[in-house]
Amino acid sequence: MAVITIVGAGMMGSALAFPAAENGNEVRLVGTHLDRDIIDTARKTGRHPKFNRDFPAGVAYFQIEELERALSGAELVIGGVSSFGVDWFGEEILPRIPESVPVLSVTKGLMDTPDGRLLTYPEVWQQKLDSIGSRLSINAIGGPCTSYELVAHDQTEVAFCGRDMGILRRIKAMMATDYYHISLSTDVVGIESAVALKNGYALGIALTIGVNQRLFGKESELHFNSQAAVFGQSVKEMSRLLDYQGAGSLENLAVGAGDLYVTVYGGRTRLVGILLGRGMNIDEAKAELNGVTLESLVVSVRVARAVRRAAELGRLNPADFPLLMHVDAILTEKQPVNLPWEQFTFEHER
Repeated sequence: MAVITIVGAGMMGSALAFPAAENGNEVRLVGTHLDRDIIDTARKTGRHPKFNRDFPAGVAYFQIEELERALSGAELVIGGVSSFGVDWFGEEILPRIPESVPVLSVTKGLMDTPDGRLLTYPEVWQQKLDSIGSRLSINAIGGPCTSYELVAHDQTEVAFCGRDMGILRRIKAMMATDYYHISLSTDVVGIESAVALKNGYALGIALTIGVNQRLFGKESELHFNSQAAVFGQSVKEMSRLLDYQGAGSLENLAVGAGDLYVTVYGGRTRLVGILLGRGMNIDEAKAELNGVTLESLVVSVRVARAVRRAAELGRLNPADFPLLMHVDAILTEKQPVNLPWEQFTFEHER
């Protein structure tokens, strides 16, 4: 049995308490300053307010002021914050974790650089740690997994990535269950890029749902041809971006495509895509969702900006990313949705 401390009591961080505890570990769930009500509710009811199932035995709950006690004796720390907490986690939490304790992050996203490169969040953290000589091991989770289905014990396949395969195997032994299946990869850039890219492309696919509701009515039957067409284009563009990252393996693309599939069928990204497809602009859509944070918007804009900069340097051609560039125009220029269908076609001779 290991002691696992999860920092961040949002839905995914909290969901990971289930396989962690059910694998026989002692789990300490620590809420951030934004999670106070969640921790209070869990202490009173034994349940996350957005889950319909009690936490398993072996989970204890801590407010952020109790972090030191929650970290004492921990053998694994899971970072459960969203991409909007990435700087906070890097500045406030990582320095307090002993170097002997590996970190496993659920945070998905990419940062673009002035020279048109894309950095995953583990890379951003690792660069800071390397600069101060820290040997803290940063690892991350990628793959198709929604929090509420993990809580429901739906069969789930994910990938853990990090620099050291031995550490990854040790983490897998702590977390794997008969419903939570874990592949391992030392290609951090590939896995984390793939699962970050899917957020922007899931938004693009969801546009077609809103467009069809606008054309045929909100209660009309779903139209899968258009969704499938944009899904295929998304995978092509994701593959090109992974190649640009030097991470274009089949395994990475499969992890990203699987995550893309599950994201299209639920969550906030689907909702905002539908609203945009119905004819709202991005400000109206965000107002409709009442301030819900949307990682898909951030990653779309950052990746499109990186593509344009890379094009200026002769590394990429924006014409190879018509879906991404259209999504960016919708978000940054408030252009109406008008998917460039003919730009998705190709000619191939063999």
